[in-house]
Amino acid sequence: MKLLKNLYINNLFFYVLLGMIGLFICAFIFPNLYNAVWYLVLVLVSFLLLDLVLLFLSKNGIEAHRITPEKLSNGDNNPIRVTIKNHYTFPIDISIIDEIPFQFQIRNFKINRNIKASAKDELQYELRPTERGEYFFGNLNVYVSSPLKLVSRRFTFDKNAMVPTYPSYIQLRKYDLIAFSNTLFQYGIKKIRRLGHTMEFEQIKEYVAGNDVRTINWKATAKKNGLMINQFQDERSQSVYMIIDKGRVMKMPFNGLSLLDYAINATLVLSNVILKKQDKAGLFAFSKKVENRVFAEKRGSQMQKILETLYNIKTDFFESDYSRLYVDIKKNINQRSLLILYTNFETLDGLHRQLPYLKAIAKSHLLVVVFFSNTELNVIINKKSETIQEVYDKVIAEKFVFEKRLIVVELKKYGIHSVLTQPENLTLDTINKYLEIKARGIL
Repeated sequence: MKLLKNLYINNLFFYVLLGMIGLFICAFIFPNLYNAVWYLVLVLVSFLLLDLVLLFLSKNGIEAHRITPEKLSNGDNNPIRVTIKNHYTFPIDISIIDEIPFQFQIRNFKINRNIKASAKDELQYELRPTERGEYFFGNLNVYVSSPLKLVSRRFTFDKNAMVPTYPSYIQLRKYDLIAFSNTLFQYGIKKIRRLGHTMEFEQIKEYVAGNDVRTINWKATAKKNGLMINQFQDERSQSVYMIIDKGRVMKMPFNGLSLLDYAINATLVLSNVILKKQDKAGLFAFSKKVENRVFAEKRGSQMQKILETLYNIKTDFFESDYSRLYVDIKKNINQRSLLILYTNFETLDGLHRQLPYLKAIAKSHLLVVVFFSNTELNVIINKKSETIQEVYDKVIAEKFVFEKRLIVVELKKYGIHSVLTQPENLTLDTINKYLEIKARGIL
């Protein structure tokens, strides 16, 4: 029974069998062929038995393993490796059918290879997940054929493996390498001349000629009976919170990923840059309520905490409640901080509904609103119009694009910074904005 379970008839056998049936039909017309046809049938059966012996005589004819990363990177191409060792003493043809997680909806996966006798081979394919969560691999099925190629034997390996898909840590590594190199301008990241000072207290020391008299500490002077001054240093531990809107406006897809997942990927990368800049990184997400909160800190475990929190962000894409966001910020963030809000506004009316809350937040904190341009509208605008309907579509598309620019102007009117970006440029543009704010010292 076990032999039959793993035995598969190859196409070559069916073609030969059809040929035999044709010869039998001819033998009824030409009786002299009858004995020769039976001889050929005997030869076919002999080859079939020989093929079965070659494939099934060895208990462990091959050894195969699927090698996956510990976690997949969302929105990126992730390499999956398969290693195969041929224990047979003859070359084999193999067909690999890996039971890929259902999220990828790949129904025609098949890789064919030829492996020499007692040799080892390795192959690789790539998977691009578009949503976070657990991905379950099924069996790694390898179908082996001998040089006779009449039948195949199935081997099964690596049953039921689970790999979690996390926010894009591949992007994290990429920007970790370039964020502080001398080639930042090649990626659009630019250096800006620092204006003004943001200072924090370092220590009290004795006054020497040339020190700023405005920093004299009179209490310490009275105790020491000598001039003492406060020494300051550039503040390096400013709090930066990334706020992710996980409401319905972030459900829009782009290249397979939702705007929410683009924001999550960008948050992971920006958090790493913030911590490398000696600032404190924190985050929270909101829709009907505020959750997934990580308070701004710069301890060694902060990146891992942020990564796990971003992985666990789930949403039903409800309507976002900005009034609750404002109350939560007022209650939990007492120190003036940089707040980077990932959201999306399609129209001025949509902005005006939330503008009172944004203005209230901006009174106590430096607020940056990050929202998205609709790249599909640019396709319509740049396409040559040939019909009246296409002219109407183009005019409406231009109206929406213009309204996005008006949103930037409206936010600027109330001292709210903004980043209007395409989804694929989100990470780079938010890093640019953060570095600009740091360089200008406006926090």
